[in-house]
Amino acid sequence: MLIRRENPGDVEAVRAVVAAAFAPYEAARNPDRPDGLPVEVTLLDELRTDPGWLPELSLVAPAPGGGIAGHVVCTRAHVGSVPVLGLGPLAVHPAHHRQGVGSALVHAVLGAAEALGEPLVALLGDPAYYSRFGFEHSETYGVTAPEPKWGTYFQVRVFERPVPPPRGPFVYAEPFSTVDGG
Repeated sequence: MLIRRENPGDVEAVRAVVAAAFAPYEAARNPDRPDGLPVEVTLLDELRTDPGWLPELSLVAPAPGGGIAGHVVCTRAHVGSVPVLGLGPLAVHPAHHRQGVGSALVHAVLGAAEALGEPLVALLGDPAYYSRFGFEHSETYGVTAPEPKWGTYFQVRVFERPVPPPRGPFVYAEPFSTVDGG
């Protein structure tokens, strides 16, 4: 499966993928949201204009017949004062579920992050899914979730480096705390 860096012509197709991927959850989370768009679409729009946006870590999986099947992004985050990455959103269009698109995107963005010398990547997600990529509960490495209620769903993937990984509170790029998720 081909995974490539997002280019400017992909922005609207990526927004459509994110909207389709998260639409089933949006009505339950935010029934009064006036535009009906999943909050992840707004988050992605805001991340694109944030200093934490890293274009080299915004990746797409082109669909076999054209268009975009999936998207993943890592943005600049911090553990204490140490720069690290926050992964998300990860989105796969429902027409391409169960075809390995999400796994390919995660493997690619983690490979890119490691090649860039990043110390760790953090995310909020299902441990049953993300453990296959080497993610572990953040507290294993002394990284504190932005929200204690996230518990085992807040995970980190630490890359081997000559220095130990940073420890302390994790802070996502600003849009993660300013975009209203309802």
